[in-house]
Amino acid sequence: MKKELLRSRAAKKITLLGFWANGGLTFFKLVAGYAGHSQAMLADGIHSLSDFLTDIVVLIGFKITEKPEDDDHTYGHGKYETLATIIISIMLAVVGYNIFKAGVVNIYGSFHGEVIPPPEPIALLAAAVSIVVKEYLYRRTSKVANQINSAAVKANAWHHRSDAFSSMGTSIGIGGAMLLGHQWTILDPIASVIVSVFILKVAFEIFMPALNELMESALPQEKMNQIRNILEDTPAVITYHEIRARKLGNRVAIEFHIMVEENMKITQAHDIATHIEEALFEKFGQDSIITIHLEPYIHEEYLYYLEKEKEKNAKKVN
Repeated sequence: MKKELLRSRAAKKITLLGFWANGGLTFFKLVAGYAGHSQAMLADGIHSLSDFLTDIVVLIGFKITEKPEDDDHTYGHGKYETLATIIISIMLAVVGYNIFKAGVVNIYGSFHGEVIPPPEPIALLAAAVSIVVKEYLYRRTSKVANQINSAAVKANAWHHRSDAFSSMGTSIGIGGAMLLGHQWTILDPIASVIVSVFILKVAFEIFMPALNELMESALPQEKMNQIRNILEDTPAVITYHEIRARKLGNRVAIEFHIMVEENMKITQAHDIATHIEEALFEKFGQDSIITIHLEPYIHEEYLYYLEKEKEKNAKKVN
């Protein structure tokens, strides 16, 4: 429990840093976009507003995940972190879509005679400030995310990085429109469209792994093979079956059946299970949830489970 509290505090500390930075950037960008006549900067400001809101989502999510296991949540509250990751990705996708839509409308209007006012220097200054601040936040947040193994904090880090790239595209569009003259003001909305495509791509890449986790998908094949290797390297385990493993936030839950010698003493069987647990804890973390079902080895039962496994594999192929 102490580990979970420390993890939660680290996540909240880095998120609060982003929270205040995003609040200031949002205000500055929106003012700069309005005063500087820049559609790209206004879109960039809305993107920063989404960062500000997702910081709130992460803070609330970790407030829940730090709670201990209870009668209603016997596996803990780790799934709330996964849910927070999905909310962040959806918000990111909505922002990307709105930026894309606004940019396309402005480009279409430009081709049909609408005049796009040239952006002012304040818009370019806001973009430059945003690039520096958001890249710094990305690096700090990503470092913490790796340290505490948090998908939600990692998603938030990418939200910072996407805002940095958004501001880079914005600065190119604004700079081009300012330097090349009135006839090139269309570069401003073109930049916003290019940035929006990147934002949508990042949103999708964050959303799919979190959705799979929420839908109880198995661990990646590489991780499943690591579990099998541990079982196969345990001499007293004759065979095994019914392996299941899934993520619960930053934890994993693993369960399986192992077959041992029919006349083995219960103390010996318990020692074998403990040895396997220790190996899995070392590989997947001390807070992993491991359930081992011990069975006496009976050849007929082994053949039955072997046949079931073949049928399961055949269905996967088909």
